[in-house]
This record gives sequence, structure tokens and C-alpha cells, in this order.
Amino acid sequence: MKILVAEDEPIMLKTIALRLRKDGYDVITVADGREAIEQIEEQNPDLIITDIMMPYSSGLEIVGKVKASGQRNVPVIVLSAMGQENVVVEAFNLGADDYITKPFSPNELSMRVKRLAKTA
Repeated sequence: MKILVAEDEPIMLKTIALRLRKDGYDVITVADGREAIEQIEEQNPDLIITDIMMPYSSGLEIVGKVKASGQRNVPVIVLSAMGQENVVVEAFNLGADDYITKPFSPNELSMRVKRLAKTA
């Protein structure tokens, strides 16, 4: 299974990628929204994990583009340090499949990925 991780914080990106690779996934990492959109189109990932606040394009824009395209069945997990209810609601309205507030446990992320991988 191929997972794209879009996260602009280098340590968080490395931590997530390391955990997912340890779980046996093929991981593509990007550090901004523009690169995420390019890689989604080129790589056709099976699951996407995206931060909300990133340079160039936000995680919400990524969710909207993925769910409006031919890839609408690709599960998307949204990450954010913001625990604001309106952002969570907007992410789900755009089609996000899960939402995790930072900081989070790598084990929690791993379990949520495994759950969504079964439906992908």
C-alpha cells in the first residue's frame, strides 16, 4: 500500500514516515501542499495523510481536490495542531475520512491507517 504524507514540519514528517515504513507501507513524503498535489496526481497513493497548515496549498485544499477528482475513494487523514471545531467540520464536509489533532501518538496514527487501509 502506497501512502502519501504531506507535512511541513520536518521532524513530524520523519516520525510519521518512519512509523509507516516500519508498518510495511510504501511512503511518499512531501513538505508542502503544491508538491502534495503533484505527487498525488503522479503516484496515485492508496491513502493520504495531510497537515492542514502548509505552504502553497492547505490540507483542506488537498482534501477538496482529491475528493472532487477521480480519486474520491482514496482515504484521507487530516492532521492539525488546531483543535478548532470549524476546521474539523470543514475537513469532514470536504470528504476527509479521519482527523487527528497534534500532538498524537505514532501508535494511534498506525491504528487509524490500518483501519482505513482495510476500506481502501
